[in-house]
Amino acid sequence: MKPPLQVALVGYGLAGKVFHAPLIAATPGLILHTVVSGDANKVHADLPDVHVVGDAQTAFVDPAIDLVVIASPNATHARLAIAALQAGRHVVVDKPFAIDLAEAQAVATAADASGRMLAVFHNRRWDADFLALRALLAAGDLGEVAEVHSHFDRFRPVVPDRWRERTGPGAGLWLDLGPHLVDQALQLFGMPDAVQADIAIQRAGAEVDDFFHVVLRYPRLRVVLHAGALVPGAGLRFAVHGTRGSWFKHGLDPQEAALRAGGVPGADGWGVEPAPGRRLALAADGTLLDAPSPNPAGDYRAFYAGVRDAIRDGASPPVTVDEALDVMRVLQAGIDSARTGRVVALSASSRAETRA
Repeated sequence: MKPPLQVALVGYGLAGKVFHAPLIAATPGLILHTVVSGDANKVHADLPDVHVVGDAQTAFVDPAIDLVVIASPNATHARLAIAALQAGRHVVVDKPFAIDLAEAQAVATAADASGRMLAVFHNRRWDADFLALRALLAAGDLGEVAEVHSHFDRFRPVVPDRWRERTGPGAGLWLDLGPHLVDQALQLFGMPDAVQADIAIQRAGAEVDDFFHVVLRYPRLRVVLHAGALVPGAGLRFAVHGTRGSWFKHGLDPQEAALRAGGVPGADGWGVEPAPGRRLALAADGTLLDAPSPNPAGDYRAFYAGVRDAIRDGASPPVTVDEALDVMRVLQAGIDSARTGRVVALSASSRAETRA
């Protein structure tokens, strides 16, 4: 039996406390050994047996550590990931990979030089609704898809006092929720030909973007990625239209809410959608009829199980570096499009250029 991998978690804010620590603890073969935090009391209130250090480099050079998880503010991702890789550790970086494509490329180069595994935490590949949509598309149940709407709307009229909402590198909604929606779109449809983006500030007192409406353009298909902070009637998650019917999904995958409430990943009913999607199938006479729709359970633990297997057995990481770089390319194109007011083309050769 192989010994468990010892994990150091850098950061114990929302991402570290709510997502990473519980998922690491719930994944066989992983042990949370160390947390890097300036507030040991906060960590020990939840995790009394975990080592707490105030300096990331102390964790990176600890010979007991196999894997480092970077869950610190976005602007620190690249610097900390590179330092951990250079110290010989495998690395997981929370999304976004970095604050821009150039930083992400530097991290990828460091991973290549170190020979260590590098993965980015695109956990929403394991949302229940995304798994349901992926199954529908794989089965061809919607025919040729022409139009996809992917929403992540909220109603937060008061701007919270946190780093994500303050002016600075890596802040704003596009780099917060955009990576989720972009990664899901690329998993389903591959890289678009072009990106057209409207990224804006809508709330009174907001310093950074809190709205985006981004269109990924394919030869025929259009994928609309949308998020806003002033949507009292938020509910739509997906609307997908194809030549054989449509699929609609309202409400968010339940895993984040369960984690925020202190739920244990893998408990009975984990990841089961309370509001499954609705599929309308096109009948021979042209009418739309309700049809069965698959409704698998979501499970974010699959990401960390994939990380474990990549380190132990040499399997492909659950999110590869090239996939994460592609997400960064689209995020960067969205920023460029919003700034210039133009459609930004993504050349056919740009994927190869990303790792050059």
